[in-house]
Amino acid sequence: MGATVVQLTESKKQIQHTHRVFEDQKKAFRNNPMPSLTERQENLKRLKRVLLSNQDRLLDAIDRDFSCRSKDESLIAEVMPSIQGINYTLKNLSGWMKPSKRHVSVLFQPASNKVHYQPKGVVGVIVPWNYPLYLAVGPLVAALAAGNRTMIKMSEYTPHTSALFKELIEASFPDDLVSVINGEADVAADFSSRPFDHLLFTGSTSVGKLVMRAAAENLTPVTLELGGKSPAIVSPDVPMEDAAQRIAFGKAFNAGQTCVAPDYVLCPADRVQAFVDEFRTRFSDMYPSLRDNDDYTAIINERQYDRLQGYLEDARDKGAELIEINPARETMKDGTRKIPVTLVLKTTPDMKLMQDEIFGPILPVVSYGSLDEAIHYINDRPSPLALYFFGYDKAQQQQVVDNTQSGGMCINDSLMHVAQDDLPFGGIGDSGMGHYHGREGFLTFSHHRGIFTKQKFNSGKFVYAPHGSAAHKMVYKLFIR
Repeated sequence: MGATVVQLTESKKQIQHTHRVFEDQKKAFRNNPMPSLTERQENLKRLKRVLLSNQDRLLDAIDRDFSCRSKDESLIAEVMPSIQGINYTLKNLSGWMKPSKRHVSVLFQPASNKVHYQPKGVVGVIVPWNYPLYLAVGPLVAALAAGNRTMIKMSEYTPHTSALFKELIEASFPDDLVSVINGEADVAADFSSRPFDHLLFTGSTSVGKLVMRAAAENLTPVTLELGGKSPAIVSPDVPMEDAAQRIAFGKAFNAGQTCVAPDYVLCPADRVQAFVDEFRTRFSDMYPSLRDNDDYTAIINERQYDRLQGYLEDARDKGAELIEINPARETMKDGTRKIPVTLVLKTTPDMKLMQDEIFGPILPVVSYGSLDEAIHYINDRPSPLALYFFGYDKAQQQQVVDNTQSGGMCINDSLMHVAQDDLPFGGIGDSGMGHYHGREGFLTFSHHRGIFTKQKFNSGKFVYAPHGSAAHKMVYKLFIR
């Protein structure tokens, strides 16, 4: 009872703090609604200095939150893309900020049309637990590049990373420019109800719907980066060692706790056993042991661990064949939250792991008879955040591209489209809406203000009243045909 009261009191303080910071940022934006290129560049450089000078502390904090998070994975997926994203933005920002010229019809000449890219104001960012640094820094880079003020709600499931990131940001940026908010789910719910000028949420589809509902009360535009069941198609003729190795990388990375991890494999029926054998070999090459191997990441918490074990039990009870890839045959039941990658064969649609996004090291393998059948299987389900095709036949590649929908796609790789600075990242349908990364991030957090400009000569007077003159008739004859 006492702990509950303390939590409620702390949440109330956090919510009051959130409201105060929001108002401070609104005022600061009104005082400086169009930050210069130099200001934006300095903010980005300051953020880069923070990350570089504190990367060891950040890696340690993430490791503590997961109980074991591969530091190399954190470097590859958190620090490196954050730094590279800043560098790419710094290199291109001056060009992005320039107004773009647009066509002017002869009917309105002499005049000019330009689109000016102006900051929206105060941006809200809600960060998930699976990549707590990169999914805070990535949106922040885009928001700062576009000239906005930014408030970031970190996940309550990564307390060490969230506390450290808040400490570092507070020491480097004024609260009315960048602010980090921590707290439980009630703080997050209140955060999403603030009348932001744009709100970006990364997380589950179910929570995304709640965020969008809260934002709708304020007509706040949203970018939703959700997830779904991202399929990996093994073509009828791709070398199996190539496909299996790249799928194993994508599934084992962060123990499958990635919104674009391969969720299930579509494999030709006569190649399933070859896939299983090759996957086992390739995974074992990367992870010869698991339990005490710092390269293999643990599940974030007991709740997620129990959820994943429940998927395996449900599938086993309903007749699935489970193939645990445990190269050193270690006992994993006690004293660790690590789960070996488990292939699941003979799946049925009523199994929970075939209905929900798995978000862990479990990989169903679904057989198909033809590539058309695999495409229909994907299209019968909600559009995923990612889609992976493994095959070197360019006609097959184009067939999959043209006949499926997904937020993004890799051909003959997994995960790596997310790391491309000059590709938009985002979902479609149930996997989200809107994009960011690179120029698309700048555009997402900018208001595209169309400005039509005339000087002294006014061609518009030829259509002013009173109507019916020869000039009017000439205009109608020229432009209504």
